[in-house]
Amino acid sequence: MVEDDVSAKPVYKSFRYANKLVWKSARRGRLSVPGKPELDVGSPPEFKGEPGIWSPEELLVGALNACMMLTFLTLTRSKGIQLVGYDSAAEGLLENVDGKYQITQVTVQPSVVLKTQADLEAARTIMGEVERNCFISNSIKAEIKLAPQLQVSAEGAN
Repeated sequence: MVEDDVSAKPVYKSFRYANKLVWKSARRGRLSVPGKPELDVGSPPEFKGEPGIWSPEELLVGALNACMMLTFLTLTRSKGIQLVGYDSAAEGLLENVDGKYQITQVTVQPSVVLKTQADLEAARTIMGEVERNCFISNSIKAEIKLAPQLQVSAEGAN
C-alpha cells in the first residue's frame, strides 16, 4: 500500500524577463523589449538628467504601484469581488544611506470603489494581503507603506 506524500511541496515555474538598453546621448538611453514600444530612460534632472524622460527611480516606484494593483485585482477576482474603479498614486523616497543612494520607502495609495458593502469588507481583508503577495514588494528592500481608501459606489450604497 502506497500512501500519498502530504509533505510534498508544490512545484512552481520560473520566468525570465529580458530587455535591451542602448545608450543614445549624455545620460539617456533607449529601453526596448521585442513587440513593445521603446522607452527613453535616463537620470532625473536632480542627477544631471533631462526632464521629460523616465528615470530608473520612477520605473521602480511604478513597477511596485502596478504590481500592487495587479495583485489586488487578482485576489479580488478570485473572491468574486466586483470593482467599480481603481486608481493609485505612489511615491518613493530616495535617500543617501551610508554614502549610497537607495529607495528607502515607497508609499502606495490606492483608491478603490466597490459595488457593494459586502465587497467593501472583503476588499479590506484582501488589501491586507497585497504587500506580501506582490512579487515586486518581495523583491525590494524599501519599506512599503500601503494606504488604501476604499468606498462603495453611490449605486451600491443604496
